[in-house]
Amino acid sequence: MRLRGFTFSFALMFAFFNSLPALSADVPNIAAASDLQFALQEVAAEFTKQSGKTVKLSFGSSGNYRRQIAEGAPFELFLSADEAYVSALAKEGKTVDDGVLYALGRIVLFVPKSSPVKADVDLKDLAAALQDGRLKKFAIANPEHAPYGRAAREAMMHAGLWKAIEPKLVLGENVSQAAQFATSGATQGGIFAYAQAISPTIAAQGEFVLIPAEWHTPLRQRVVLMRNAGDTANVFYRYLQSPPAREIFKRYGFRLPDGQ
Repeated sequence: MRLRGFTFSFALMFAFFNSLPALSADVPNIAAASDLQFALQEVAAEFTKQSGKTVKLSFGSSGNYRRQIAEGAPFELFLSADEAYVSALAKEGKTVDDGVLYALGRIVLFVPKSSPVKADVDLKDLAAALQDGRLKKFAIANPEHAPYGRAAREAMMHAGLWKAIEPKLVLGENVSQAAQFATSGATQGGIFAYAQAISPTIAAQGEFVLIPAEWHTPLRQRVVLMRNAGDTANVFYRYLQSPPAREIFKRYGFRLPDGQ
């Protein structure tokens, strides 16, 4: 049974869903962009609390998930950090529709406590550190398949730093790994997702500044159901668009699409 056409309130939808025959095996695999690591875990926990149903979350780079889904990976829902990957899968007939825009992301410059580099919004000290030798290594996600890595590259190109910093880059497989490199002291800084930087565990390890949104292409994040999506995936998809879920995304620094 598909639930996409229902217009019930969320309370009625969950009551209806819990009255269905036993679906204990219906635990959908969810592919999610790494920037959602903290926010989506909280959303999923609230979903389970309200519905009694669970989902299995996997976090990684959006580009890699786009490829895996195209090759038949059994994900039922895909939350991408770049809506272009969702559009590509929709054109290939892998999804039920074009999905919905659920958030817009931001990037930050982060420096760990041990770093000789200062975090400033214009990246002026980063530029100076490149010249005077204070900056040895710098972390970003791999721009070849990670949207936040592409945004980081665009921001540094805007600031005129890309050619100078490129030889010093330590590339994370995804934005979470880039954050690990930057916070561990393995690098003197990095650029990664605002939603990660404001989490207590990461914020306590250094300082950060938001990079101006106009310095990079907007990080328009879209979620979509796969054609194999079951009932739990359908209800979770609806829950992601509910006020409680949107409030959690807002709290983690995501900007909501216009009208939400």
